[in-house]
Amino acid sequence: QSTMPFLHGFRRIIFEYQPLVDEILGLLAIQDAERQSALESPACLGSDRSQLSAVRRVLERETHSPFYQEGVSYALLKVTELGLVPAAEILLEFGADLSFEDPVTYYTPLHIAVLRNQPDMVELLVRHGADINRRDRIHESSPLDLASEEPERLPCLQRLLQLGKTALLHALASSDGVQIRNTESIRLLLEGGADVRATTKEGDTVFTYIIFLLGEMVCSNTEEAQVTNRFCFRVTQLLLAHGANPSECPAPESLTHLCFKSFKRHFPLLRFLLESGAAYNCSLHGPSCWSGFHIVFECLCSHLSVSEDDSFSTDLIQKGQTLLELMMASSQAIQLPSNFEVNTSSCRYHGEKIRTLFCSLKQLERSPQALKHLCRVFIRQRLKPWPVDVKIKALPLPDRLKWYLLIDHTAAGHEDL
Repeated sequence: QSTMPFLHGFRRIIFEYQPLVDEILGLLAIQDAERQSALESPACLGSDRSQLSAVRRVLERETHSPFYQEGVSYALLKVTELGLVPAAEILLEFGADLSFEDPVTYYTPLHIAVLRNQPDMVELLVRHGADINRRDRIHESSPLDLASEEPERLPCLQRLLQLGKTALLHALASSDGVQIRNTESIRLLLEGGADVRATTKEGDTVFTYIIFLLGEMVCSNTEEAQVTNRFCFRVTQLLLAHGANPSECPAPESLTHLCFKSFKRHFPLLRFLLESGAAYNCSLHGPSCWSGFHIVFECLCSHLSVSEDDSFSTDLIQKGQTLLELMMASSQAIQLPSNFEVNTSSCRYHGEKIRTLFCSLKQLERSPQALKHLCRVFIRQRLKPWPVDVKIKALPLPDRLKWYLLIDHTAAGHEDL
């Protein structure tokens, strides 16, 4: 008997069962899956009855041979790459191990089926017990994670969602808003029951990744920033529609807090959040933790203390005033931080306008609210959820009343009214 040559690592492992693998693949007319001619259709390979019968005979003959389990399991990896479902069914019938890992990549058959975008193979493996949440040892990605990373793997993701759990956080983390915009995958994950309250070990939430992308926009060119902004807006819509809370603590993980801190840049998104019912204070600790009112006045005073640009200042004040009114119109009783005061001494420009806005806010807190204000609160509450503006414009009311209900000091024609 010849002595086994000494080989290191996976090469020795494969050497011991490669003859069985080669014989199986040869019967299926597959000599090397990676070198398969483009002229041969994978769908036509390994489906001939005579080929499958020959494979059965080999497996029956080799059942008790050394390294049989490894050989039949490695063969499953190879037929999985090409989506040869009939051949895979036979290999599974004869004991192929679904948890067997490729000696090089450490991927299981289900990982490979997803990477090769083979939805029928995915379903076969899962129905035979493959774990859709098993993570590989190198990238720590599960088959479900991989399916949610790329738009072209959507067929596999749809199949997995019918058979198991979701991987929303990974789908969000793998999106860059420009090249990878897997909005459809995220929508399917949410509709499949993904938990919007899920967090990672590091404390990342569903909004962590949106916040990161919005921060990256500062360094992007105009076109990329617009694409990223649209992606973040759409994903935020989906998350809120499924119960996500953008105003939770801590502040760095709160999307609402971020939008308030940069409200000039993120004004449309912040308006959407407020009109969708997001809290303008910390939803856990209230205004003592952070308050939208405080942040808006803080930003106004900070920017207006250094900017002489009238167009910039006017736009900033209009956006700030709109946000203040949106917060005031979100409920009958406004919530301000205790002992809330604004120091406008640092405002070199438009300090009087800031003081006027602040006095109006404090008066609303201290005095009985006017009937028109109460009516605006009631009507806007009844018209939620977003888009409130579309519903207001459809009301049979005079334009002046519509503008009062709309709360948009940045809109053209508002000053005339």
